[in-house]
Amino acid sequence: MTVSAAPPWSVLVGALMVLLGAVAAASLDGVCDPVAARAPLASRLGRPVFETARLMRQRRRATVAPDLLLWRSGTASPLVVALLMSVVVPWGSSVVADLTVGLVWFNAMDVLLWAAFWLAGWGPNSVHGLVGGYRFLAQALAYELPLMFALTAPAVAAASLRLGDIVASQQHGWFVLQMPVAAIVFLGSVAGFSLWGPFGYPDGADIAGGVLAETAGVDRLLLVVGRYALLAVGSAMAVALFLGGGNGPFLPGWAWSLLKSALVLALLVAWRRRLPVWRADRVMRAAWLFVLPLTLLQVLATSVLAVVRG
Repeated sequence: MTVSAAPPWSVLVGALMVLLGAVAAASLDGVCDPVAARAPLASRLGRPVFETARLMRQRRRATVAPDLLLWRSGTASPLVVALLMSVVVPWGSSVVADLTVGLVWFNAMDVLLWAAFWLAGWGPNSVHGLVGGYRFLAQALAYELPLMFALTAPAVAAASLRLGDIVASQQHGWFVLQMPVAAIVFLGSVAGFSLWGPFGYPDGADIAGGVLAETAGVDRLLLVVGRYALLAVGSAMAVALFLGGGNGPFLPGWAWSLLKSALVLALLVAWRRRLPVWRADRVMRAAWLFVLPLTLLQVLATSVLAVVRG
């Protein structure tokens, strides 16, 4: 499948897709929430609507001597980063920005989240928020290097940093079968930069919500939507990198991309409460002692295979 740049107005379509993905993730999260298990299914599916209406009516929280510019920047940045990530994610045969270095762009946007979540914790001048911000930095130090090498593996196999070339090179076999370690590491990193599941340490209950501790009203809405949007965009990128993108029989390419992304997103959402939250020091120890060497071996194996085939 050949991927080509879409017309300029497709930026709005891409933004709408990201927001719909965030709503879908929030709805699935409501369905999977064991606390709300006795509530009617309709109310759990509609939780994003009810929560949005509640937060839109809620007043913003005020703290002593906050840095409002940094605080507002931090709470809005995750959603902005998710939108910027989405411009290089192929949907079938179309992509908003067909960059020759699309993979590098995605990784660069991920690095911006270091500043985003730290500012969300620093800005309110709150102990709990600041601890949450530093927890995220420690966690990011753990997952970032394995993530970079996990992204390197499909680029080596396709001999390109362009997402369209990576999708096209999977016409005869998905990369998840060739590089399963890289695929698992990538999905774990998506959970990491979304503060999801076992990587929810920066907004832990033991620090009253951490980076979310002092957010309320529109600020909290933006931060929560940003996290769900990051989860949705990460799922779509996983499809492009490891699950063949829009390649598939019978259905059009965009439908395959959407279906695969929905399945990956459902997997990540369901995974949230299956594992306990890991402390950042444990994440770092596991990442540097086990995950990083395994990812490097995966890249080495992929490189050898690419040389043999090429």
